[in-house]
Amino acid sequence: MTSTAAISPDQAHHQSLADGTAGTALLHIERALTGHGSWATAHALIRKVAAGPIDAGDHVGLYYGAPAVAFMLHTATSDGQPRYEQALATLDRHVARLARRRLNTATTRINAGQYTRFSEYDLFYGLVGIGALLLLRQPDSDTFGDVLRYLVRLTHPIRHDGMELPGWWVTHDPDPTLPTPGGHANLGMAHGAAGILALLALATRAGHVVEGQHEALERLTDWIENWRQHSPDGPWWPQWITLPALRTGRPTQQRPGRPSWCYGTPGIARALQLAALATGDTTRQHTAEQALLASLTDQNLTQISDPGICHGLAGLYQTVYRAAGDSTNPALHQQLPVLAAALTAHTTPHHESSDEGLLTGKTGTALALETTRRTAPPHSGWDACLLIT
Repeated sequence: MTSTAAISPDQAHHQSLADGTAGTALLHIERALTGHGSWATAHALIRKVAAGPIDAGDHVGLYYGAPAVAFMLHTATSDGQPRYEQALATLDRHVARLARRRLNTATTRINAGQYTRFSEYDLFYGLVGIGALLLLRQPDSDTFGDVLRYLVRLTHPIRHDGMELPGWWVTHDPDPTLPTPGGHANLGMAHGAAGILALLALATRAGHVVEGQHEALERLTDWIENWRQHSPDGPWWPQWITLPALRTGRPTQQRPGRPSWCYGTPGIARALQLAALATGDTTRQHTAEQALLASLTDQNLTQISDPGICHGLAGLYQTVYRAAGDSTNPALHQQLPVLAAALTAHTTPHHESSDEGLLTGKTGTALALETTRRTAPPHSGWDACLLIT
């Protein structure tokens, strides 16, 4: 383990889950586990990831550095075989220490009355992502319990200039090209309320509960449902809520966005479904599943222009597949062949991308296609990094 200064650009690329070798390795691990690929190929990629120093600085998260490498190696052990035990034990210690440092920084920030940032809490680089890894690797640890306590605290509203804001309110923009003067509260799975809700729900379903966790699930669910919008095609959610939206009760976004995992209705609906399953609320479960189903209209699907995981058909398919697996509603199952056909149609040479990555490139698409081919859950559990399972 080392600091960023000692990491070359090539080494940084290798240990990226989002667009680097660590993400590519997930595909070959999955194929090796199902007997449709070679362990030699998977091992070669894993060696490439681990050949140089692993970044363990305070800026790393589930999608980069030591946590990303730990997640990659964890997927290779999902068949119960004792692979990479020593490396995983070392990485577990580093991830626990990283989580503790990040929690201390977050607590100092909260106590000072300052706003949070994506990098503190989100799935890609924040404590939601680190918590997702701890749920897999160290679920009974005090550190994971403290991550849950932090997330519970994050769901409490804060007050600023007489206004009540969600605890995960950030003052920076969601994207440099999309200004949100005064800040915003994100709703999505990647950077917002849905990701926080999904991790708390998954932990609850696994029996890991801290004081205030059920109330936090209720608080988040209520907040997300409060911002549900309606259209002729069914319910949908805005990507984020701005100060003007809080003042008026109406989002600035006027129509449904693309039905994607990262920001769209599918990821949000899956998080709501997971929360309903965790709390035994069958009414809310049905409502969430109906929202997901309604997002799959032909008109909505025409907004998707790429096959990738983050905002493309692969992420949509994988999300619906996991939601259907938890649902007694046959309608979601019936959508899977349609989505699989659409995903396959978007992976022809005409649509082929030069991006090799997991989130927006060929690797993520190929992993979702493995699910369509087998019509069975991934052996490696690779989609745990999406917080949909």
